[in-house]
Amino acid sequence: MITIIAAIAENNALGKDNQLIWHLPADLKRFKQVTLNHHIIMGRKTFESLGKPLPNRTTIIITRNKNYSAKGCIVVNSLKKAIEASKNDENPYILGGAEIYKQAMEIADKLDLTFVHHKFEADAFFPVIDTKIWKETSREDFKADEKNKYNFSFVTFERK
Repeated sequence: MITIIAAIAENNALGKDNQLIWHLPADLKRFKQVTLNHHIIMGRKTFESLGKPLPNRTTIIITRNKNYSAKGCIVVNSLKKAIEASKNDENPYILGGAEIYKQAMEIADKLDLTFVHHKFEADAFFPVIDTKIWKETSREDFKADEKNKYNFSFVTFERK
C-alpha cells in the first residue's frame, strides 16, 4: 500500500514559497500519528522546508542532484527508487511536493488528505482528484476553533 498524504485548500493549494500557508495543529498531530514508524518519501525542496529528518520515521529524499546528501536520510533520484528503498514498509507515505504528488498519483493506492476549507494564494498545487479513479471512503469534518483557524476535513480516497 502506497499512501499520498497532504493538506490541500479548496483551490488545491499546497503551499507558497516552499512553505505551508496555514497552521492547523490538529492536522500536524494526525500527520505525526499516521506516519510514525513509516518511510516518508519527499522531494528535496519539501525536505529542506522541514529542515531535518522527522523523528521515528525513515526519510527518503528524491532529487536530481546526484551529489546531494542529508544526514540520517536515504537519497535517491527517482520516485521508483524511493519506492524500492521503502519496500520493507507495508505502507510508505508520500509527502510531496507538487511534482512528486503528480508522479505518485499514477502509483498510489490511497490518498490521506486534509481539506482546508478556505482558498489561499499559492504557487504549489495538488493534482486534481479524478473521481473515475478515486473513491472517497471516509470523511471526518471539523469546525474551526481556538487552535485551528479554518474548518477542515480528514478525507480518505482509495483507488477504485
